[in-house]
Amino acid sequence: MIGCGLKAYTESMNKHMSNQELITLQGKRALITGAAMGIGEAIAERYAEAGACLQLIDIEVEKLEKVATRLREQYGTEVDTFCVDLAKRQEIEQFWRAVPVIPNILVNNAGVYQGRTFHSADQDFVDHMMQVNLGAVMQMCHAFIEKRRKKGGVIVNVSSIEAKSAFKSDMAIYAASKSAVLTLTKSLAREYAHEGFKVNVIVPGGVRTPGTAAVARNELRHFHLGIIGVGIRFAQRVPLGHFATPDDIARIALVLATPLSDYLSGTEIVADGGFLVA
Repeated sequence: MIGCGLKAYTESMNKHMSNQELITLQGKRALITGAAMGIGEAIAERYAEAGACLQLIDIEVEKLEKVATRLREQYGTEVDTFCVDLAKRQEIEQFWRAVPVIPNILVNNAGVYQGRTFHSADQDFVDHMMQVNLGAVMQMCHAFIEKRRKKGGVIVNVSSIEAKSAFKSDMAIYAASKSAVLTLTKSLAREYAHEGFKVNVIVPGGVRTPGTAAVARNELRHFHLGIIGVGIRFAQRVPLGHFATPDDIARIALVLATPLSDYLSGTEIVADGGFLVA
């Protein structure tokens, strides 16, 4: 018995796909979490430009609506927005019960980026970070797979370079949550490939986003000047010599959602400017 994924791949081998056919998301619907700013917003824009209809999730409602309005006007695409607090399991459950159309593509981008020393991380801090960065990803993947059983789909998860290298000393809880996203991705890719699911993960390095800028400003407000040294040391180690933009990560997310990456599954794509090899 030929699995869904293998059957679809075998059928695609019968025709040569043009570059235009390989890079398009026409006829697809993508659900993106954390889409109000930063990497999530950049992914939404790249997907809209490629022709996808969008379902955007964030807790920052006003910012999310501005993104949606801009994308509708600029690309003429259909954009639906949803206010969902990913820290609350019941809100995720409610979303999946109420969502009007099941997407073809799921991008788990939302996450909490916050440092705290291991000794000072109380249970509330740990629970919140693990739920948003890992629990919500698991719950979103579970619901997406359940809704698309035997149909297949694309899942793109977003981890972090902290999952691969303990560069900053107060990120143990964050790193643990993001490391789990890597292994979750590989396990789902293995378990559901036969049903036509393609599951991959992006591992960004240093990215200049509103979220990382806010963390830096907060550190400086509390006179934690060490953040400056960390930033300098990180930048000096990157062979390409600069931090990434959100669009640098969004372009990879576009490749992973399109037929360009049909033979990639369970793969980590590290986008760190060469940080890990330096």
